[in-house]
Amino acid sequence: MRFQLLGPLALADGPDTVVLQPSKPANLLAALLLNANSTVSAEYLQRAVWGEEQPATARAALQTCVLRLRRLFAKHGVTGTAIEAVPGGYRITAEPPTLDLLGFRDQVRRAAGLDRDPEAELHALRDALALWQGALLANVRSEVLHRDEVPRLAEERLRAVERVCDLLLGLGRCGEALVDLWTATRVYPGHERFHEQLIEALYRTGRQSQALAEYRRVKGFLLEELGVDPSPSLRRLELSILRGEDLGSAGPDASRVIRGETVPLPAAAAAAPASSVAVPVTTPAAAVPAGGASAVAPAGGAALAPAAVSGVGPVPAVPHFTGRTAEATALAARLTGPAAAGPEDHRPLTVLVSGAPGIGKSALAQHVARLVRDAFPAGQLLVRMTRADGEPRTADEVAAEVALALREPGEGRALLILDDVVDADQVRPLLPPVSAEGPEPAVVVTSRMGLGGLIATHGGWVQRLTAFTDAESYALLLATLGAERVEAEPRAARQLAVLCGHFPAALRILTARLLTRPGLRLADAVDWLGDDPLARLTLTDSPDHSVTGLFDRALDRLDPRLSEAFTHLAQGPPELLADRGPEDEGPVPEAVREQLADAGLLEDGPPGPYRIHDLLRAHVRRTARIRDRRTEKV
Repeated sequence: MRFQLLGPLALADGPDTVVLQPSKPANLLAALLLNANSTVSAEYLQRAVWGEEQPATARAALQTCVLRLRRLFAKHGVTGTAIEAVPGGYRITAEPPTLDLLGFRDQVRRAAGLDRDPEAELHALRDALALWQGALLANVRSEVLHRDEVPRLAEERLRAVERVCDLLLGLGRCGEALVDLWTATRVYPGHERFHEQLIEALYRTGRQSQALAEYRRVKGFLLEELGVDPSPSLRRLELSILRGEDLGSAGPDASRVIRGETVPLPAAAAAAPASSVAVPVTTPAAAVPAGGASAVAPAGGAALAPAAVSGVGPVPAVPHFTGRTAEATALAARLTGPAAAGPEDHRPLTVLVSGAPGIGKSALAQHVARLVRDAFPAGQLLVRMTRADGEPRTADEVAAEVALALREPGEGRALLILDDVVDADQVRPLLPPVSAEGPEPAVVVTSRMGLGGLIATHGGWVQRLTAFTDAESYALLLATLGAERVEAEPRAARQLAVLCGHFPAALRILTARLLTRPGLRLADAVDWLGDDPLARLTLTDSPDHSVTGLFDRALDRLDPRLSEAFTHLAQGPPELLADRGPEDEGPVPEAVREQLADAGLLEDGPPGPYRIHDLLRAHVRRTARIRDRRTEKV
C-alpha cells in the first residue's frame, strides 16, 4: 500500500487507487504524512483539521479522528504503517516506497549525486516529477495546510522542473525543453527563471523574433501586474539577442534543489555539445484523452526488456481514469477468461476497442491492462501503430520491435496492446499461426476503424466506445478539477460537460485549461467556452493538441471521396442521415455512410441509423466557412 500526497490524497495498491473524500480525518492524515517520521504536535494537528477557530472539544475530537483513520487503514489493508501516539502529539512512519512525497525527495537527492552525468541526472529528475498526479491535496479542505504546506511543496517541484530545463538546454535538447517551458511560463507567469529559459531555448533554435516577442510579453506582465522591471539576467539575455551574440555552451550550471534547500552544482558537470544529442519531443500528458496517461511507468513482468525505440514500451498508467465502468469490467473479464475460440491455424484476436478519434480507446485499454497485470506474468507492451505525424507503421517494422522487446520470454502469457491501428492489413501479419512452444500473448487492438474483416478472419470480441454519459462527464470533472471546485458549482460543471458534448478528448482539454486558471469560476468558464467551443478547446501552449486538430487528422486519413461525402453530410440537415430505403438512398449512398461509420465518424442514430457528433459537425461547417472566405478573397 502506498500513500499519495502529490495530487489528491489517496491510497494506492498497485493499479488500484482510492481517492479519499474530503473530511476531517483526511485533513489529519495529510498533516501527518506531510511531516512523516516526525512528531506532529496535537495543537498543530487541531489547527490543520479545524482551522484557527477550533471547537472546545477539539482534543477529544482529534482522538476520534485518529481512531477513524486507523479503521480506514484496516478497511483498505494498510499494514506496516501505523499512527503512533507519542508525548505531545502523533507520528506516522513511512518510507520512499510507501509515500510518494518521500519517493520524490529521494529521487531528487539521488539526481543531485549524478552531477557528472547530465543524462542520468535528467532521467532521475523525470522519474521524480512523474510522481506528481495533479493539483496538490485537491480533496483536502484545510486552510492551514494549503497556506503553510502546499506552497513549499509546489516550490520543490518548480525547482526540479527548473533543473530539468537547465539540463535539457545544456544537452542541446532545446526543442524538448520548449515543451515544458511553454506550459511552465503560462502556469507561473511571475516565475522569471522559466521565462529566461524559454527565451534562451527559442533563441538557440533560431527563433530570434519569437524570443524577443516573449521578452516583451513578460516585461509587460511584470510592469503591469507587479510594477517591477525584468531581472538583470533577463535584460542581459535580451541585449545578447539584439546583438545576435553567440550564447556559448548552455552548460547545466544552475542551482539544484534537495528538499527545498538550494545547493550549487559542481563545476565538473560539463554539458554535452549542442549537436551531440537528439531525442524525440515528448507529448504533454494533458492532451491524452479520456483520462490519458502521464509518464510511462513499468507495467510489470521482468520478461519485458526495455524498449530501445519509442514505438514499443511498457503500458503507462492512466491518472484520474473515470467512467467506462461496465466496459472496463467486461474487457477485464475477456482478458482474464479462457482464450477465445478461433481458426486452428491462427492466433485469435482477443479484443478490439474501437470508436471515434478522441473517444478514449487507448486510455481504456491501458487502464484495464494495469488492472489485470497479474494475469500476464510475462509482461505487457504498448505498441504504437502510427508515428507522431499519423503515418501508419509497417507490420514488419512493428514485428521486429515487438520481438526485440519480448526477446526473453517469461512464464505465462504476455499482453500486447496494438494502439491506433489504421487497417486490418497492419494487424494480420502480427497474428501468425499458433505456436506449440508456449502460451500465445493476448492481443488488444485499438482502432478508429471497425475492422470487421479482421474479426471475421481471426475472431475476437468488439468493444465500441461512445461519448460519456452525464454521470461519467461529471465524474471526470470531479477527478481532475477536485471536488471542492466542482461541487461548489455543480450546475455550471454539467453545462461545461454539455458544451463539450460529453466527448472525452474535449473534456480533457477543458480540464487542462481550467487547471491552469484556478481562479476562474466554472460559471464564467461556461460563458467563455460557449462563445466559441472549438476555438477554446485547444491548449494554447501546444496548438496541435486541440479538438479541431484531432478532427482534422482524422479527416485527413479518409479517402478524398469519403471526406467529400462526410463534408456534405455534416453541412446538410440531420435528415440526410435518415434511412430512406433501398429505392431512395439520397445524395450519399448507404454504402458510403457505412464506411464513414466504420471510420468512427458517424455514431449510432437517431434520426436514422447514424448521426454526427455536434462538435464534429460544427468543426466541418466552420472549416467550410473559412475555406469559402479564403476563396472569396482570391
